[in-house]
Amino acid sequence: MKYYCSSPCVLVPLTPQDSSESFHGATSPSRASRRGDMTSSPGRDLPPFEDESEGLLGDGLLPAEEEEDGDGEELIGDGMERDYRAIPALDQYEAEGLDLDEEDLSEMSPGARAAAEEAMRRRDREQGVSGRLRRGLLYDSEDEDDERPAARRRRLAERAAEGVAEGEDEEMIESIENLEDMKGHTVREWASMAAPRLEIYNRFKNFLRTHVDENGHNVFKEKISDMCKENKESLVVNYEDLAAREHVLAYFLPEAPTEMLKVFDEAAKEVVLAMFPKYDRIAHEIHVRICNLPLVEEIRSLRQLHLNQLIRTSGVVSSCTGVLPQLGMVKYNCNKCSFVLGPFFQNQNQEVKPGSCPECQSLGPFEINMEETVYQNYQRITIQESPGKVAAGRLPRSKDAILLADLVDHCKPGDEIELTGIYHNNYDGSLNMANGFPVFATVILANHITRRDQGVAVAELTDEDVKAIVALSKDERVGERIFASMAPSIYGHEDIKRGLALALFGGEPKNPGGKHKVRGDINVLLCGDPGTAKSQFLKYVEKVSSRAVFTTGQGASAVGLTAYVQRHPVSREWTLEAGALVLADRGVCLIDEFDKMNDADRTSIHEAMEQQSISISKAGIVTSLQARCTIIAASNPIGGRYDPSLTFSENVDLTEPIVSRFDVLCVVRDTVDPVQDEMLARFVVGSHIKHHPSNKEGGVALEEVILPNTSDVPPIPQVLLRKYIIYAKERIHPKLNQMDQDKVARIYSDLRKESMATGSIPITVRHIESMIRMAEAHAKMHLRDYVLEDDVNMAIRVMLESFIDTQKFSVMRSMRKTFSRYLAFRRDNNELLLFILKQLVAEQVSYQRNRYGVQNDTVEVVEKDLQDKARQINIHNLTSFYDSDVFRSNKFSHDGKKKLILQQF
Repeated sequence: MKYYCSSPCVLVPLTPQDSSESFHGATSPSRASRRGDMTSSPGRDLPPFEDESEGLLGDGLLPAEEEEDGDGEELIGDGMERDYRAIPALDQYEAEGLDLDEEDLSEMSPGARAAAEEAMRRRDREQGVSGRLRRGLLYDSEDEDDERPAARRRRLAERAAEGVAEGEDEEMIESIENLEDMKGHTVREWASMAAPRLEIYNRFKNFLRTHVDENGHNVFKEKISDMCKENKESLVVNYEDLAAREHVLAYFLPEAPTEMLKVFDEAAKEVVLAMFPKYDRIAHEIHVRICNLPLVEEIRSLRQLHLNQLIRTSGVVSSCTGVLPQLGMVKYNCNKCSFVLGPFFQNQNQEVKPGSCPECQSLGPFEINMEETVYQNYQRITIQESPGKVAAGRLPRSKDAILLADLVDHCKPGDEIELTGIYHNNYDGSLNMANGFPVFATVILANHITRRDQGVAVAELTDEDVKAIVALSKDERVGERIFASMAPSIYGHEDIKRGLALALFGGEPKNPGGKHKVRGDINVLLCGDPGTAKSQFLKYVEKVSSRAVFTTGQGASAVGLTAYVQRHPVSREWTLEAGALVLADRGVCLIDEFDKMNDADRTSIHEAMEQQSISISKAGIVTSLQARCTIIAASNPIGGRYDPSLTFSENVDLTEPIVSRFDVLCVVRDTVDPVQDEMLARFVVGSHIKHHPSNKEGGVALEEVILPNTSDVPPIPQVLLRKYIIYAKERIHPKLNQMDQDKVARIYSDLRKESMATGSIPITVRHIESMIRMAEAHAKMHLRDYVLEDDVNMAIRVMLESFIDTQKFSVMRSMRKTFSRYLAFRRDNNELLLFILKQLVAEQVSYQRNRYGVQNDTVEVVEKDLQDKARQINIHNLTSFYDSDVFRSNKFSHDGKKKLILQQF
């Protein structure tokens, strides 16, 4: 579209882009033609101008020489009338280059022209297009000085007349339309050049000002407001949002993070100061923190190609230094003439020192001016690979990270973090000498830190996972399914599986008023004969738990389990290094061969097991570290095998204080039972056949292995079980309002009475807390908000089984009779009847051996004996038991005519 002036002597072709500013203040051509020796020819290329104040848009066209040399020519003065006198020789346009046909042009009135220009200006503003050329693109660098106050005042006055506020569309001006075209430069070189830097600056500023979420709310307006309320200086930007809006900036950022983040910080500071003009008195710098970088690198996978790039990695903080001051901008005093030299801006790689004093030309010595030097906070941490991610036989790798500004003290040893930062080589003279020049040490300059215990694990669950978890929780038998799904490759041991399941879910920690802390984690001790899969249980828990540390008693020392203090090899200051219990914070610590530990080392974990903290007082460091973890330990009895004729304390070489800290004690006995042994052998062989590497799925028809000691409920897939545990631990916090307190008090008094009589293990107040924790864990399994009577009954049953298993064999039977109503909770009738029937068979076998000296292949039990025992536990109908798979799989048969029950060996 082209508009033309209606005056017969003015003929100016206009493009739509230039129309918005072209006719401001245009008078007759005589004024423009008399300003020096430049003529306004339509056919001649006009020189480019920075803005309307320096082109045709102002009151006149000034020669470039006069503009640069002086303040310009005064347009309004005593002789201003001379500009308007008629000069016929000059008051006309050159015909050369004017190839437009005047007959095709239609005249337009001044009013219509003004209306058309206003419509075009409005359209340009809506589309973000402007006719002005941005400074620094078509000029040399020496021309990039600040614009003159007079020119700026004229431009602002014209824009105010148009109704456009100052700064309203600054961010919409694009100096480089195609920022991706780097013209053969690398990303770092391109981002360092003046013009692309200016374009990146404006695009990011526009992104901060205009980015809205799906509800139409301005995202960063709220974030900046929250940041300023808390007097912080970190503005967190989601990389995914940046990539959706400004894909070029998102492409440049990982490739040239140092240059890009510097520009981002400047743009963020301007946006913050536009909202809060005095905020620079509180925070001198605003730091842009990038979160949710898509690709997560493992620490051991960092290579040369990651150097000087933005990376995201995760690990556990194993040590950290104190907060030190680092030189940011330094000034020096000359000792001879007291002249202040500087400022010198320090960087991470080298120290900047003055050469000579500009005042007295002396070469020193120079002292740092303490008052005018600017410092920033500095802290160095070491992050180590998470213990669960290290492959067997490999040492966990670690990497140093530098925290600056407000990131210091953001994490402590034992925290699992996700770190986003710049991976670059660290120029350190002493380290380079140690490594052998030209080999450099590497370090991560931290940009953003997220602690994993702040709900990041739950964030990994998708909506489909949550739906599957909630649907699973509505199953009435979900508790039995979870127990049956624990360690499916291990045969039997239902009591151990029940205890481990409760330990994985855990109870609720309590800290009323921050005065008295009560732990919520459940500690489990497995003790028994060798070859009963104790270590296999620990390995299974390591795989299914979201955070687990595995260690052995022989290979663990006191400081290795807790924490130790050592000197940093470079800074020579004392640093705190975390041990296994600290690294397992909010997770599980698994200790195998617990009995092989020294007494001194075992004593060091007393505090960690009950108070869940580790106090350090060494080398002037007095502190306390968090160790909120579940401890599952496995130990062998004295002499290798468990003697059922002795009490638990006589079988194990553990002191009473440490035994009382375990909530569940699982005694594993390797008893000789021909039927069970045969079924175990079948299970093991079938498992080996099924999981052989060369066995393809469905290639071998396996005989279905029936597990008589487990209920016939379908197991839960292990992947879903792991997610179910994470969800329950993070989201479900059951309350104790509806708990039966009298029942717990009664059980506690009965247990105290029995323990004093038998002397097996001491029953203390800790066991009341253990029952409460297990009741909460059972409620978590069902995703309940309140602890019900069923949860309390299950906790009492597990506690009683744990207590009775530690008794002498002679006491055990009478104690089972005493507490039979509690032990029968949630047991399947067939399971109870099978247990009674096995006792009757054992008595019969013992009688045959003592009477005849031999054992028959068939054992007969009178049906009436089983019926009498069954009536004691309120079971009157045995028909369903005789027809059950459990009855047949144990090689029992019922002879209805003779009223006998037979078992074949």
